[in-house]
Amino acid sequence: MALMVYNTLSRRKEEFVPGVNQVRMYVCGPTTYNFIHLGNARALVVFDTIRRYLEYKGYRVKYVQNFTDIDDKIINRAREENTSARELAEKYIGEYFRDADALRVKRATVHPRASEHIPEMIDMVRVLCEKGIAYEYGGDVYFSVRSFPGYGKLSGRTLEEMLAGARVEVDERKRDPLDFVLWKAAKPGEPFWESPWGAGRPGWHLECSVMSLKYLGFGFDIHGGGSDLIFPHHENEIAQAEAYAGSEPFARYWVHNGFVTVDEEKMSKSLGNFFLVRGLLQEWAPEILRFFLLSTHYRSPLDFNDAALKNARKSFNRLGNTLDLLNDTVGDGQGKKTAGRLAREAEAFRSRVADCVAQFEEAMDDDFNTALALAALFNMGREINGFINGDQFQPTPGVLYLLAQIREYYLNLLDVLGLVPGEKRELGEEYRQPLIRIALSLKDEAGGRLPDRLPDGPRELLELLLKIRREARQQKNYQLSDALRDALREEGIIIEDTPRGTRWRLV
Repeated sequence: MALMVYNTLSRRKEEFVPGVNQVRMYVCGPTTYNFIHLGNARALVVFDTIRRYLEYKGYRVKYVQNFTDIDDKIINRAREENTSARELAEKYIGEYFRDADALRVKRATVHPRASEHIPEMIDMVRVLCEKGIAYEYGGDVYFSVRSFPGYGKLSGRTLEEMLAGARVEVDERKRDPLDFVLWKAAKPGEPFWESPWGAGRPGWHLECSVMSLKYLGFGFDIHGGGSDLIFPHHENEIAQAEAYAGSEPFARYWVHNGFVTVDEEKMSKSLGNFFLVRGLLQEWAPEILRFFLLSTHYRSPLDFNDAALKNARKSFNRLGNTLDLLNDTVGDGQGKKTAGRLAREAEAFRSRVADCVAQFEEAMDDDFNTALALAALFNMGREINGFINGDQFQPTPGVLYLLAQIREYYLNLLDVLGLVPGEKRELGEEYRQPLIRIALSLKDEAGGRLPDRLPDGPRELLELLLKIRREARQQKNYQLSDALRDALREEGIIIEDTPRGTRWRLV
């Protein structure tokens, strides 16, 4: 099956065919005046996953994601914090990487900063002025929208609809209310660069056009971002770049992810339902957030609530439990050297797993449908679990070799989604408070087994509770032992007593 991508520009799915021998991809990055929020995170994870799948299919990908490090919001926040715009932007670029790394978002090939590309921006504005498509007024330079016949082709809006829209600013300096700023004259105390129109700085829309063209060239493959950027940001990008070049298309496939809602209301600061990733990571493990962000097709709205995150945790742990079972069965490198004959049941199992891999690829080939791709992974997990735990399972050399191969397939598919559990799976920070509650609720029964100060980390807390339970079993205090087991189960931690000792797993 060919890879089909929904193109916002054509409003239909199209077969994806790169323009050159690599995929050139640009995604709008954050404005660096605050921590990233859940809406930012969705775009980051979506386009990181698209990149990963393209690489899985064998494409070389040049991935560019910018930082807007000069902007009104940055200047205003820097003034509030009594620092410079440069220092503020530098701080939040670092904070961005901390959160993005936690969400397993791969670093871009290039992370250009707007402030480092001012000469190229001035050159684009100069050319647009020479062509009569831009004009200067009092040190500001504006793009004349009516001079570009294709304006509105991305958003599907007519000029009349845009004039009636709330997003069009009324400004007496403009020749037309639809015109947008390319270059802003500096106000007293603001950062500025010298230009043919006086001291000033670039407009937001101009930045992305210039940086994408510099690193990817005209007619690059994928331009991505949130659906809130379609108008006016991406519409203006197209107008600037195509008017500058005198040809089209600026980008060939326009890909946009849907909004994040909170209890079915659009996330916004005014509604008070605005969530920063940094705060969420204090309660939830990053892999759970990533799973949640991929659990719905990227173009659909994604509704955020605690129940959805709890379901994401359970589902992600199912994927990890299958990997644990494979690792326990195959071991470190066992079964990789010798391929033996397989019984009929094992051959049938191999065929069913291959079908699951095909289902995963079909889902991702259909406009990166991660929801169906996850369903294929769960099908694969059920096949693996059923085969290994079946009454007829025999760990022959041939079977171990097969399972080692399947483990590699499973890991590769998990990696496409950025969801490979670590070699040693750790409890997320969200387990800390529930484990503290369990410890305190059993304080009377546990007697003197609890220390005066409980450990800080969830893993250390769990090890303490398991130690208390082990001692209780040795003393035949089964009431305490069973109470601990049941309390942990309520929090999704399953305790298993085996001949080789007690082990735990997440559900």
